[in-house]
Amino acid sequence: MMDRETAIRIFKCLSDASRLNIISTLQTGEAYGELLAQRLGLSASTLSFHMKKLEEAGLVASRKEQYYTVYTLNEALTQMRLAELIAGEIPEEDEARQREDAYRKKVIDAFFDGEQLKSIPVQRKKKLIVLEKIAERFTPGQVYEEAALSETIARIHPDYCTIRRDMISEGILRRENGRYVRIR
Repeated sequence: MMDRETAIRIFKCLSDASRLNIISTLQTGEAYGELLAQRLGLSASTLSFHMKKLEEAGLVASRKEQYYTVYTLNEALTQMRLAELIAGEIPEEDEARQREDAYRKKVIDAFFDGEQLKSIPVQRKKKLIVLEKIAERFTPGQVYEEAALSETIARIHPDYCTIRRDMISEGILRRENGRYVRIR
């Protein structure tokens, strides 16, 4: 399987009309550099520049024959289906989860002093992390009376009304007839 970086390099390389013309010409067979430059109306230095890019991407190979350079198309790569080319490896979900966990810990450390919430974050993403941390004190699906819920939140931060309201608006809690249930 091709890695994502190689696939990106190939796509970047193919985004140039001259390089596409070179590949098209090499599909008929290998060719000397001078002949390619002549056929495509490119200077030797321009052809050399494009060939270097094509070789770096692995689309073309070169070999020396006396004083000349002969270029050959990497047919195995150029015959790949688009789906095979773009199905490169993607960052592991574990890495993304680790980054998210590290960010979550950083936010919790910044806004909590032990069990006490120092302040309610203004930024929604950070506020949601704080609200989810507070919600851990409640069992999902269990019904809580308003007084008991408010008392638990008040032990964390004095503005329990705002926190309770935010937890409802974020879909963490559901309120029915003065009773609350943790949804998530």
